[in-house]
Amino acid sequence: MSSEITLTEANFDTEVLQSKLPVLVDFWAEWCGPCRMLSPTIDELATEFSGKAKVGKVNVDQNQMIAERYGIRSIPTLILFKNGEIIEQIVGSQTKEVLKTKLTKAL
Repeated sequence: MSSEITLTEANFDTEVLQSKLPVLVDFWAEWCGPCRMLSPTIDELATEFSGKAKVGKVNVDQNQMIAERYGIRSIPTLILFKNGEIIEQIVGSQTKEVLKTKLTKAL
């Protein structure tokens, strides 16, 4: 079972902006091939960083207001938040090692 969080307009501020832990947010959609390819990596990172950082996913089709708020123009886009602030934004698919390094730096 994955420990990633499904983020919605209802829980985004609480889970991400008010989090004491760094949060990696994956903006994705069901129809996006690269997003589906990245999904297992996101699941693995959620498990590996459990208790140290949060990993969540925002379906941009179902949560358009969040996508608009952060100017998401292409997916996958990954945004790393710390103390409610954006510290890194990555557009496009990345390797697990790149994402792991960025998450580790944010701890």
